[in-house]
Amino acid sequence: MIAKRLRQSLDQSICIRDIFEEGKKLAAIYGKENIFNFTIGNPSVEPPAIVNASMKEILDTEEALSLHGYTANVGYPEVRACIADYLNRKYDCHYDENGIIMTSGAAAAIVVICHTLLDYGDEVVTFAPYFWEYKSYVESVYGKLVPALCNMETLQPDPGTFEAALSERTRFVLINTPNNPTGAVYTEESLRMVTDILRRKQEEYGHPIYLVSDEPYRKLAYDMEVPYLTHFYENTIVVYSYSKALSIPGERIGYIAMEPEVQDMEDLFAGMTASMRYLGYVNAPSLQQRMLLKCVDASVDTRIYKETRDILYQGLQEIGYTCIHPDGAFYLFMKALEEDDSRFCETAKKERILMAPGTAFYGPGWVRISYCVPADTARKSLPAFQRLYDRYQK
Repeated sequence: MIAKRLRQSLDQSICIRDIFEEGKKLAAIYGKENIFNFTIGNPSVEPPAIVNASMKEILDTEEALSLHGYTANVGYPEVRACIADYLNRKYDCHYDENGIIMTSGAAAAIVVICHTLLDYGDEVVTFAPYFWEYKSYVESVYGKLVPALCNMETLQPDPGTFEAALSERTRFVLINTPNNPTGAVYTEESLRMVTDILRRKQEEYGHPIYLVSDEPYRKLAYDMEVPYLTHFYENTIVVYSYSKALSIPGERIGYIAMEPEVQDMEDLFAGMTASMRYLGYVNAPSLQQRMLLKCVDASVDTRIYKETRDILYQGLQEIGYTCIHPDGAFYLFMKALEEDDSRFCETAKKERILMAPGTAFYGPGWVRISYCVPADTARKSLPAFQRLYDRYQK
C-alpha cells in the first residue's frame, strides 16, 4: 500500500508521459510518420558538438578513480567558479563560487529549495499556467502551492491575482520564464510589477519572501531578451538546467545560484547543502560537471525550434484556432475547441494528434503543443489540425 498523500497526488494528476507512451504505441500501428506527437518536452535538436567532444576528452585524459569518485555535495569548486564567472560576464552580476550549488537538474534544485525553506503548511506562490510537477515538489515537504492566474490574453502575470495569492505563510514565489507550458516570456514591466509587490509584502510581513527563478528555457528565446531577475529583486535565487540549452535532459545537470545580497544567504547555502544529502542526491553527476568547464556558454541552434514554431503558429491561426504567440521555450498554448480540454485531446487522437490538456497545467480550456519535433512533422500535421477543426464546425 502506498502513502495516502502519494495516492491522492496520483489520482489528481494527468500524466503527460502516459500520453507520450500512447503515441509510441499508435506509431507502431500506423507508422511514426502518421502520428503527430506534441506531448512531451524532449529536445529534438542535436547537442552542440562540443558536448560530446568534451566528455570524450575528459574520459580519455582524466584519472578514472578521481573522475568517478564523490565530489563535494555542492560540486567542484572550479566548476562553480566557472559558472559564477560566466554569469557575471553575461548578466553583469557579482556571483562567486560560494553562491553556486551544482544540482541534478532544475527539478532537483527546486526540491532542495522546498526542503530548505518550507515548514508544514508554508506556501509557495507560482504563476499559472505552470509546470504541473511544481505542485508535487511543494507538497512533498507538506507545503501548499498557491496559483496566481496570469492574464489569459497576454499570459503575463496579473497584479491583482498575484497580490491576493500572497500571505504571511508565503516563503517564496516560483517563477518560470520562458514559461512551460505557454512559451510566454515575462516582460520587464511584468517583472517590475511582481518585484514591487514582493518588496512591499516583505516589509508588511516582516520576513523575506524569496523569488525562485526556474530558468531551463532561458536560452530558448526567439524574439526578445529574457530579463535577468536579480536586477529587479535582491532576494532572487536562480535555478538553471542545461537540459534544454544543450539538449542533454538525460544527463541531469544544473545549478542553484545566489548572489551575496540574498538575505540569510550563508544559512540558505548550508541548508541546501544539507538538503542535498538528506534527499539522497549527494552530488551532481561528476562527468557532467567537468564537461561544463568547456560548455558553460554553449547552446543548441535555436533557429530550428523557431522555424517549427512559426510553421505551427501561423498555420493554426490560418485554420481558425486561437493561439497566444510564444516568445520562448518550445511550447504553444492553444485554445481548445470545447470547454473540456481533456475531451478535446481525446477527439484530436482520432486525427492522430497528441497534445497535453491545459488542465494539467492549471490552464483549463487550453492545450499545450510541444513543438520540439522536426519542422516537416509540424508542416504535415496542419491538414490533421484542419480536419479536427472541421469536426467541431459540424
